[in-house]
Amino acid sequence: MSRDSFLVFGAPAIEEDEIAEVISCMRSGWLGTGPKVAQFEADFANYKEIPYTAAVNSCTASLHLSILAAGLRPGDEVITTALTFCATINAIIHSGATPVLADVDPRTMNIDPNDIERHITPRTRAILPVHFAGRPCDMDAIMSIAERHQLKVIEDCAHAIETEYKGRKAGTFGDFGCFSFYVTKNIVTGEGGMVIARNSEDIAKIKILALHGMSKDAWSRFSDAGYKHYFVTECGFKYNMMDIQAAIGIHQLKRVEKCWTRREAIWKKYNQAFNTLPITIPEMVEPHIRHAYHLYTILIDEKKTGISRDAFLDAMTEAKIGVGVHYLSIPEHPYYQETFGWKPEDYPHAMQIGRQTVSLPISSKLSDRDVEDVIAAVTRAIKG
Repeated sequence: MSRDSFLVFGAPAIEEDEIAEVISCMRSGWLGTGPKVAQFEADFANYKEIPYTAAVNSCTASLHLSILAAGLRPGDEVITTALTFCATINAIIHSGATPVLADVDPRTMNIDPNDIERHITPRTRAILPVHFAGRPCDMDAIMSIAERHQLKVIEDCAHAIETEYKGRKAGTFGDFGCFSFYVTKNIVTGEGGMVIARNSEDIAKIKILALHGMSKDAWSRFSDAGYKHYFVTECGFKYNMMDIQAAIGIHQLKRVEKCWTRREAIWKKYNQAFNTLPITIPEMVEPHIRHAYHLYTILIDEKKTGISRDAFLDAMTEAKIGVGVHYLSIPEHPYYQETFGWKPEDYPHAMQIGRQTVSLPISSKLSDRDVEDVIAAVTRAIKG
């Protein structure tokens, strides 16, 4: 028996505090980059226990600007994972650098450090690890490789706001950490992103690049302190975050730990419910890591389950349960095949995961009844 209404995958938990803050922002007359963005940056820096942050309009912008601030040039190679969203690859391409793919560890679904080593060439300048689903990459191994080969490290933390590795927060290992506040993420601003960096010079450059290359942002120019002239010092972009977005993020960040606890409970309930089904559930959370519980991914192997992954997706949709696919491996997509000659078979672990993976709802907004409906729908689809 299916639900009366469709359960939207990744629906955000929005409360009255965010709504009131947005209304306050609109009544203030200041909608663009201003005091609320500055507060959100400061709050996020405090949460991550680092001093340097820059709020932008997406994680894609965060990645693009970080690659530029890292000094990469056309022809430089950046090694990243074959199992990620296309934005990771596109940001490298837009910067003028060349993406190089490494396969993933089939257990963690994160980039395999051994495969990173195999792809290093004299042109390699950076590693871009993605903390898939909220599980941290093997940062000891990655930072060791980077140090030995004098490479920059840019962490894609789109799934990893709360993630920690051996007591250290994701995004603080590399030269840059890039975060997403897209509508399905653990902190939501609708669209939005954040860069954290090791030094003030890099963040200053990113803030200039994010707003046309101007030396002063709009808040500085038009505030009641008096008009400030600006100079264009870089050929920049329109990547700035608005106060309306930051108004949402300020209160989302205040509840980040409460929401994390709720997702952890859902994760454990799924594990218990699916443990006896002929599907692959996420690898256990190791004692030395903190998982962000951003995605709960299962693998549907038709030989074991009797149902294909795509038929399973259809069955879940028919049961009015929204699901996702994170992700088809990057070499499956026609553009990258045509541009780089990549073949899925050359990255067998990413290929297999991409063809079998399904992400189930795990938003903190889910009620206990919603969780039971997801469990029931999965069980029906598998058992028939």
